[in-house]
Amino acid sequence: MDMNQYMEIFIDESKEHLQSMNQVLLELENNKADVSHVNEIFRVAHTIKGMSGTMGFTKVADLTHEMENVLHLVRTKEIDVNDYIIDILFECFDSLESQITFIEDNSVESDEDNIALVNKLKEIVKTKSNTPSGQTTTAAPKQAEVKVVETVSNETFKIDVMQTSISILKKAIDAGFTVYKIRVVLSESCMLKAARAFIIFNSLENHGEVLLSHPSAEDIEDENFDNEFEVLYVTKESEEGIKKIFDSISEIDHIDIEIEDNLPEEVAPAVEAKKSVAKAVVEMSEDHESNDDGAMQGKSNKSKTSKTVRVDIDRLDNLMNLVSELIIVKTSMEEHDSDKSKNNMADAVEYLERITTSLHDAVMKVRMVPVERVFNRFPRMVRDLAKDLNKKIKLVMTGQETEVDRTVVDEIADPLIHLIRNSIDHGIESQDDRALRGKPNYGTVNLRAYPEGNNVVIEVEDDGNGIDPKKIAAKVVSKGLMTDKEVENLSDKEIQNLLFLPGFSTAEVVTDLSGRGVGLDVVKSKIALLGGSVDILSDVGKGSKFVIRLPLTLAIIQALMIFLDEEKYALPLNNISEITTIKSSSISLLQNQEVVLYRDKTLPIIRMKEVLELRSPEEREEREELTVVIVRKGSELAGLVVDSLIGQQEIVIKSLGSYLKGIPAIAGATILGNGGVALIVDPNQLF
Repeated sequence: MDMNQYMEIFIDESKEHLQSMNQVLLELENNKADVSHVNEIFRVAHTIKGMSGTMGFTKVADLTHEMENVLHLVRTKEIDVNDYIIDILFECFDSLESQITFIEDNSVESDEDNIALVNKLKEIVKTKSNTPSGQTTTAAPKQAEVKVVETVSNETFKIDVMQTSISILKKAIDAGFTVYKIRVVLSESCMLKAARAFIIFNSLENHGEVLLSHPSAEDIEDENFDNEFEVLYVTKESEEGIKKIFDSISEIDHIDIEIEDNLPEEVAPAVEAKKSVAKAVVEMSEDHESNDDGAMQGKSNKSKTSKTVRVDIDRLDNLMNLVSELIIVKTSMEEHDSDKSKNNMADAVEYLERITTSLHDAVMKVRMVPVERVFNRFPRMVRDLAKDLNKKIKLVMTGQETEVDRTVVDEIADPLIHLIRNSIDHGIESQDDRALRGKPNYGTVNLRAYPEGNNVVIEVEDDGNGIDPKKIAAKVVSKGLMTDKEVENLSDKEIQNLLFLPGFSTAEVVTDLSGRGVGLDVVKSKIALLGGSVDILSDVGKGSKFVIRLPLTLAIIQALMIFLDEEKYALPLNNISEITTIKSSSISLLQNQEVVLYRDKTLPIIRMKEVLELRSPEEREEREELTVVIVRKGSELAGLVVDSLIGQQEIVIKSLGSYLKGIPAIAGATILGNGGVALIVDPNQLF
């Protein structure tokens, strides 16, 4: 039975159920008497058990089965929920999450052994106690008893074997396969016989092919059988190899194995339905012949699951309507062309432009997912960190429904984890220090998300120590990164931005969380790769806030096309504040940086041709009036000097590839309408 077609559904649904389990576990920890939370966790565990059992993932199925047993005791009030039970359930969650992630990457279960965890659960059920006994054994569970016998005394099954094409079986034997008849007897205590049978079928099919079963597969699926069934099995595995397959499967009383080599010389032709069996045997033979080591790869090389996005049906309907409109416009333009009538072509092109814009917006919405899928992992993380650091932390999340491009959501998790860990470790004080400062005994970390124009803003704010510029300045000088005089000329804002220097950390003590020389430069570089920016706002003694601005999408953007010499470049429109002209005579030099007083503020001037090394400063052209594009990075502004403007255009971002990645100030490239290529400038890297 090939389960690959169901793998993506299994992964997606398992992740959703685990996310639900994580949330309910956190709620149960805060309200241990709420039986509804226990019922919900039981339901999730039961669902995952059934899904994983059907897919053949025995470790996941066995662990969730033992979870059910413990939760059943809680539901029947035989034991109460306490911290020990909560911690065990969180361990189960971590193990399940790890297995699902491994399955997503490899399409098979990992070798990670969770026997100790399973035994903890069994000990709770056995003793009906919610405290650790200290006697939990780590011995492996009893394996299924295996007996090899010479005959299988089921006449009905022998008749079915005869009805299977003997020529097919002989081909299999000639190709080096062995035909086995296997009788499986399940334990009397087995509750889900059908699920256990499917686990057995899938485990066998990883190493061979099940040609026939008695009762039939349909009867087994409907649990229309007693505690035993028989299969006709073709494989290159030895009897010992088959025993090992069954050793990893629980709830089996014993198995009987017989080598089927007594095949008659003449049999009736196989029925049409058996042709697929012949094809399967031939394919198996070809797979083995192409393997030097004789190992069976046909089943093990499963394709890696692809990432998916669940889409609302209304959005798909909108896409369908827009595609229909495109077909209508295409037909209209063909008619204008055939009639040699160009008068209405302009109207058709304008109509086409409106549709493509709407289509772009619709596709964008399909790609958009709420940041909730990232935020939901943080309550558990904050809970664990608070326990490790002996701090009381309250995490407040708002704006989880804010939507952002799927690719952005996948990449933003690591920077947010780093910032939240920093807030808890560096920012939030100990309970004693907070009491001395008149603060609540628990620290608060606020995680917010909200849209802002073509950007999404994510804020991580804490009410802790704040960032002390004096401490940062002293650390910079002690590390030899800057001199005392250089630091004195910096504003508090500029000193705070020194936190983003590679390898910079203010931690005095090396811990598992921080102080290992990996500072906020990791966060900044990751966000810069996404075309975003990060800004720091801090008040010493009151707290700090990190503000991340990210583009809604990484695929199609609005851009301002400019000329530098004869080359075209693109500036993302969401970074542009305004466009103006300035007099060259109004430019001054301040600390080796050209600046101009613009609207009562000092505006740094950046000459694009010199930054991109198109011209050297000595070759600078003297013009009385300069065209300046004022760009914004957070709360900072800078003026980019360009030769001339072309206009606004919608562009598709293309990667420069591995050979050209990492070029300063260049975010990618785009293909123009005439087939030419224009580089996309990233203003966030210019200042």
